[in-house]
Amino acid sequence: MTPATQVVVIGGGQAGLAAGYHLRRAGVEFVILDAQPLPGGAWQHTWDSLRLFSPAAYSSLPGRLMPTQPGELYPDAAHVVGYLTDYEQRYDLPVQRPVHVEGVHRDGTCLRIETDTGAWQADAVISATGTWSRPFLPAVPGRRDYRGEQLHTVDYRSPREFAGKRVIVVGGGNSGAQIAADLADQTDLTWVTQREPRFLPDEIDGRVLFDVATARRRALDEGRVDSGGVASLGDIVAVPPVRAARDAGLLKAEPMFTRLTTTGAEWADGTRSEADAIIWCTGFRPALSPLAPLGLRGHRCHIATDGTRALDEPRVHLLGYGDWTGPASATLIGVGRPAREAARQVADLLS
Repeated sequence: MTPATQVVVIGGGQAGLAAGYHLRRAGVEFVILDAQPLPGGAWQHTWDSLRLFSPAAYSSLPGRLMPTQPGELYPDAAHVVGYLTDYEQRYDLPVQRPVHVEGVHRDGTCLRIETDTGAWQADAVISATGTWSRPFLPAVPGRRDYRGEQLHTVDYRSPREFAGKRVIVVGGGNSGAQIAADLADQTDLTWVTQREPRFLPDEIDGRVLFDVATARRRALDEGRVDSGGVASLGDIVAVPPVRAARDAGLLKAEPMFTRLTTTGAEWADGTRSEADAIIWCTGFRPALSPLAPLGLRGHRCHIATDGTRALDEPRVHLLGYGDWTGPASATLIGVGRPAREAARQVADLLS
């Protein structure tokens, strides 16, 4: 017999837990299906030195402040995993794991959620799968010819693995800057960016970024001039390790190379650089393959939404993928508001 519930939440990371918190408060029956074997979402798989952009008190999910980490202003990933684990247990959220959702299908008046452990039937679905499982690699000429080690942000753990090696880090965002700073004094580092790195002012952290993103969304909703949001301020948050490496002159970016050779990279002027490893800090794409059977993707594979609700299937909400599903919704502090709105709309739909 196919188990049934009112709502299936796909993903048990921060967005899925925030959705569960608000669904519980709305009196909606739900289950959270998480592909990970343990709590903590993508935070379980980050590099060793990663820190939050904001103090613990400004990095919390709804209903429960993140406790401070002793001796640390900006908590590390392990602290976040512990917080998410406690959050899940504190609110007794019904998470089933590991469960891999293979596809969501229309089935009469319901949605059928096919998984590797069987099928579920639900009246609505909240997709909260994030982006970590879909790393993006650019189509750079020669990438398949390069014989050295290639890895993405998701694969990087520690500078110990690259001590004494020639390493090219590609990417001018936060991940690229943080990993370059991590490697700067232990490797022969080349940091490559598409444009000159734009560091945010040192006093800006995640608190300010959340406020800026929220203000931009409010302005757009009210028909006022687009302020540009966070992108207008810069691309890189100057967290302490990045600031230290930058101020020491260790973060000097080179322009993007034009192609890879078998042993390294080549620039437009013919300059070459040998490399033992290339780390691609080139971002992610939303992990939306479970929704593919619904045929919701439109122009450039984008799912059109009104807030979190899919325009072409009102029983489906998308949560935590970035500003297009809520201001700063891919962050701990930012996901609470869109999660509350998604839960409210789902409750209204069910009633």
